[in-house]
Amino acid sequence: MSSYSQNPCGRVAVMRLAVVAVLCSVGTLAAAQDQPAPKWELFGGYSFFHPGADVHGLLPLGVSPVSSRLEPNPRGAGVSLTYDFNRWFGLTLDTSISRGSGETGVANRIDDAAFSNLSLGPKITFRSAHFSPFLEALVGDHRLMPDAFHDIDRLGFMAGGGLDVNVGRHVALRLLRADYVMSSYRYGPSATTPSTDLRGVRLQSGLVFMWGGEEAGPPPSASCTVNPSEVMVGEPATATAAGSNFNPKHTLNYAWSSTGGQVTGKDNTASIDTNGVAGGSYTVTAHISDPKMRTGGEASCMASFTVKEPPKNPPAMSCSANPTTLQAGGSSTITCTCTSPDNVPVTVGDWTASSGSISGNGNTATLNTTGASFGPITVSATCTDSRGLKSPPTTTQVSVENPPPPPPQASKLSQCDFPNPVKPWRVDNTCKAALDDVAKNLQQNADSKLVIVGNADPTEKRKNLAAERGVNSKAYLAGGEAKLGIDPSRIEVRTGSGGTKTAEYWIVPAGATFAGEGTQPVDESKVKAVPDHPAHPAPKKKAEAAQ
Repeated sequence: MSSYSQNPCGRVAVMRLAVVAVLCSVGTLAAAQDQPAPKWELFGGYSFFHPGADVHGLLPLGVSPVSSRLEPNPRGAGVSLTYDFNRWFGLTLDTSISRGSGETGVANRIDDAAFSNLSLGPKITFRSAHFSPFLEALVGDHRLMPDAFHDIDRLGFMAGGGLDVNVGRHVALRLLRADYVMSSYRYGPSATTPSTDLRGVRLQSGLVFMWGGEEAGPPPSASCTVNPSEVMVGEPATATAAGSNFNPKHTLNYAWSSTGGQVTGKDNTASIDTNGVAGGSYTVTAHISDPKMRTGGEASCMASFTVKEPPKNPPAMSCSANPTTLQAGGSSTITCTCTSPDNVPVTVGDWTASSGSISGNGNTATLNTTGASFGPITVSATCTDSRGLKSPPTTTQVSVENPPPPPPQASKLSQCDFPNPVKPWRVDNTCKAALDDVAKNLQQNADSKLVIVGNADPTEKRKNLAAERGVNSKAYLAGGEAKLGIDPSRIEVRTGSGGTKTAEYWIVPAGATFAGEGTQPVDESKVKAVPDHPAHPAPKKKAEAAQ
């Protein structure tokens, strides 16, 4: 009887160690890369139950109390359905039934007992690329069905975990599921019969079918660029790599290599040193990896770049002048633009001019045409790069023209004196002769105009006397007894500050202007011509007698 009791205890210890081993494996496997979570998981498979308990109670005949050892239940099956709220947490509905081996006739041993449960509880899963360990805690109805006693249902508790091996997106092999089982039963009078306490282990293995939930994303990929894609020997280039479909929470590793030049990488960028590299096309490669993913967490990309050897082309230059046409004695600015196809430094010099004198400073020069003859002047210059290569002489032309004739000017043709003290405004015969000459000039030069400037001596007290002298002169030209017929619109009357008893007659050719300094225009609507013999009104008495 003593050897019998020791062996079951050893088996219980082994079962408990199996549960602990499953739980300890979770910490290691949980560090693996995330796996998309399904919405539903359905498990079905084999179930083994070791009760780890003795049944205390009365034999059917009720003679004396006995204790019988419950033997393991190797014949069993289990089914569970899990709803996953997210990739970590789910709720499991579990049921299983296990029966004994069916052996009979062994004293103090029950080999044909059965255990079943219907439980519900949370499940925590740590998903990886290949493995999905989990923890669970289940509470529900536990039923113990010994062959010699009546069945009893009790509230029981199970806690443990397991390990699923992912076969595909929708199928996994449940390699092991181990749960520690606790429930208590009582057979016989409670005062005299100890309770039957299950402290056992349930082991299961089978298949898990998964559906719904997250879909597996596209595999990781990478793209590379080199900027600039074409460089001269010795010029640097920068390579950049961008990864797609990697876990954004993970830090990625970058490895760089190149078929030409020295590449130095730092994270997703790398610098390429092309010193000493022969001209040609080369390829830089970036390998991106996620260290937290065991498989599928890698991607590579390549980008090409071209290294060019320095060409040796002479510089090219163009020149222009501003202004291109000028009078002798003027100056023109000559500007030359020089560029090197090889992008090397250039200088402009060797300035020459076919006439005049030229002085240059950098890419500009000044042409002085003092003493130059009329006609074109050719200016030339050359451009030299830092390697000593020169452009052909480049020329531009500046034309020196004859000076234009001076612009027409207003000129004083004649003037008229007004010596009559009685009628100081009167145009006498001397003035008329002068005005006849003025009229003749205007008739011969139809585009010319006339400006009459009337003056007055400061001692003369008559108001508007200077204006009247000018208006009377105009009246003689426009009408008068000579009938000269000069268009009044061609004649402008002004008053001057000469301080003399005169009227000045200024001819203004076409294109010329009358400066009019010290003169003022006359308002001819207010100042009228004064006739030689003004009409006088009849005496008042004679008018009344006539009436």
